Amino acid sequence: MDGTTRRADYSAIRYILEGLRDRFGWNPIEEAGQIIGCELDGQSVTLEPGGQFELSGAPVRTLPQTCQEVGSHLFQVKTLAKEAGVQFLTVGFDPLSAKEDVPIMPKARYDIMRAYMPTVGTLGLDMMLRSCTIQVNLDFEDEADMVQMARLGIALQPIATALFANSPFRDGKPTGYLSWRSHVWTDTDNDRCGILPFVFDDDFGFERYAEFAMDVPMYFVYRGGEYVSAAGQSWRDFMEGKLPALPGDYPNIKDWETHLTTIFPEIRLKRYLEMRGADGGPWEHICALPALWVGIFYDKHSQAEAAKLISDWTLEEMLQMREEVPRLALKAPFRGGTVQDIALKVLDISRRGLASRGHKEEQYLAPIQRIADSGVTLAEHMLQRYDGEWSQSVDPVFGPDYQY
Repeated sequence: MDGTTRRADYSAIRYILEGLRDRFGWNPIEEAGQIIGCELDGQSVTLEPGGQFELSGAPVRTLPQTCQEVGSHLFQVKTLAKEAGVQFLTVGFDPLSAKEDVPIMPKARYDIMRAYMPTVGTLGLDMMLRSCTIQVNLDFEDEADMVQMARLGIALQPIATALFANSPFRDGKPTGYLSWRSHVWTDTDNDRCGILPFVFDDDFGFERYAEFAMDVPMYFVYRGGEYVSAAGQSWRDFMEGKLPALPGDYPNIKDWETHLTTIFPEIRLKRYLEMRGADGGPWEHICALPALWVGIFYDKHSQAEAAKLISDWTLEEMLQMREEVPRLALKAPFRGGTVQDIALKVLDISRRGLASRGHKEEQYLAPIQRIADSGVTLAEHMLQRYDGEWSQSVDPVFGPDYQY
């Protein structure tokens, strides 16, 4: 935001990126002569379509290292943002700006996506321009480990969504959802989003995911320094040299890597697994999300315990939970209880897994443990203030309580 309730335009964002380059030693990423991101020591800062900043961290081994990296990033961008008259909000969805009022970043791939999104769903532009998330990327030992992690990630993703629900407003009013950001994904593009039921099939593995990815319609191909629109066209045709956008051309490994970044399921497989279910939130939540998943996945006993917890869940139950959680968060029903009951069990499993690692990482679960114990999410706290001291205005979301 630009110091009022308006979204920052590219000139302000360019100032921050140039500051990362000139003052903090980052290497610029440019497109058509415009700076659109930076890289340094395995990290990258890139721009989402509406100017949201995305830090992709370098691989690290412990949660303190993750939090140190994010802390350094926030110090740098906050220093520069203050000079530019910009603040960063700690919420999962822009509470006020209309889509039409969001400045568009100078990245050609987003022009192609903006034109295509409305043809396949009603909320794709909301996702692009007004949403913000925290994600965690997790390595796996081998294919079998990936399969187990993917199944747990799909089944338990609604638990993360509930614990991190932090996006109740849109266009200045409550949406009726506690995580509107999560709901947006249900009507963005069903060819590339949502739960992946085949993850639970006996033959799931790297090859099965690759087959799925090849069936996802394309967005574009990068050739000669430009993005060529291939929106809605077939990757399989591309492999046969029959892509209408580039007849006679064949994909290379970079094309494949790029195509994988245009798929948006609840968990995404690359050379690692991405957990994609959490709303953007305050500093302590940025550290809490990797803590939650690391505690489950990176201890064999905890991973086995989590697998036992979900072992008899049906696909229908998981789909129902995915549908209900964006609206009700921890109060969503599940098997005669609520998602809150499951969240408490999952946090116990994660805490034991973190303790076994010996890095004193359990502390990072504290903010979401408080939410699980109370059953009250950040979104519900905001709604209480909206109906009370805020006098049904979202303007206080732009105040110091909701800034980094």
